[in-house]
Amino acid sequence: MSIRITRQGPVAILAFDRLDRRNAITAAMYAALADGLLDAQADEGCRVAVITGDPAVFTAGNDLRDFRDNPPAGEDAPVFRFLRAISTFPKPLVAGVCGPAVGVGTTLLLHCDLVYAGDNALLSLPFVNLGLCPEAASSLLLPRLVGHPRAAEKLMLGEPFTAADALAMGLVNEVLPPADVQPRVLSIAAKLAAKPSSSLIQTKRLMKQAIAGPVAAQMIEEGAVFGRMLREPAAREAFTAFMEKRAPDFSRL
Repeated sequence: MSIRITRQGPVAILAFDRLDRRNAITAAMYAALADGLLDAQADEGCRVAVITGDPAVFTAGNDLRDFRDNPPAGEDAPVFRFLRAISTFPKPLVAGVCGPAVGVGTTLLLHCDLVYAGDNALLSLPFVNLGLCPEAASSLLLPRLVGHPRAAEKLMLGEPFTAADALAMGLVNEVLPPADVQPRVLSIAAKLAAKPSSSLIQTKRLMKQAIAGPVAAQMIEEGAVFGRMLREPAAREAFTAFMEKRAPDFSRL
């Protein structure tokens, strides 16, 4: 399944564990992430959740071959279950990001409460370059976080940006050497777990309640557009070019 789920006391740790494919995410992995978050939400003994990867790579984003062969179908598709679960997770959610964080590897961070990045982190939002549109309500949340011009730069050009850029944008809390990220994340998670859980949950709810409805609506809109674009010529050309290891040709699209 390639998602490793462990517990460290009251902290649930969900880790990408598919290094041979740079932690590229399959439908089965999305399902495991969704189930892991829902289990952590329901478990009264779990007070904090962590999402992490490897010191060398967080995730290369969607496994394009799996995504092509198993496109999301309906609101109960694993990817949409995961996006709903992470966007509505009521407990503190901490992320540790090192190396590449492509596509959803970056957009999921917008739903985390605290994010710690290795100085080797390289984030990217290449949706347009794949003939697609943003997901995870990033078309709403990123402009709110960093302003329209900077969000347009990241979403329209789709070029990678560094951990230092992410820190300046307010997307991450701190940049550390890669080997220090996991210990820092677990230390922060332990601090949170020692605080009154009800206070943390209500604080998070109050911070997010004004945007909760718009986020849910934006995810539905993005999902509908994404699904349609996935079947259109630009995405087919992008996916074919990726499989053939060549640059896509969008000159007639």
